[in-house]
Amino acid sequence: MVDQPVHILLVEDDEVDAEAIVRAFRKQKIQHPITIVPDGFEALNVLRGEAGHSLLPSPYLILLDLNMPRMNGIEFLHILRQDPELCCSIVF
Repeated sequence: MVDQPVHILLVEDDEVDAEAIVRAFRKQKIQHPITIVPDGFEALNVLRGEAGHSLLPSPYLILLDLNMPRMNGIEFLHILRQDPELCCSIVF
């Protein structure tokens, strides 16, 4: 059995915070692929492979900022949990 990398979806509107997370992962030698999006709308597009975004491969993990413009983290999480395809996603 070949281990598949865990893809990380970082939903973060602050570029400085996003870079700090990426830097922390590199420092700890965590080399999983990271996709960064600025809000919940873009995150849903990536998870669904819509609006010109490639579908995020499974397995994946979502790191979610709660305070964002357009669609905040709580709104995103509410929609995610109602979607039968995405409801079992792991979110931090």
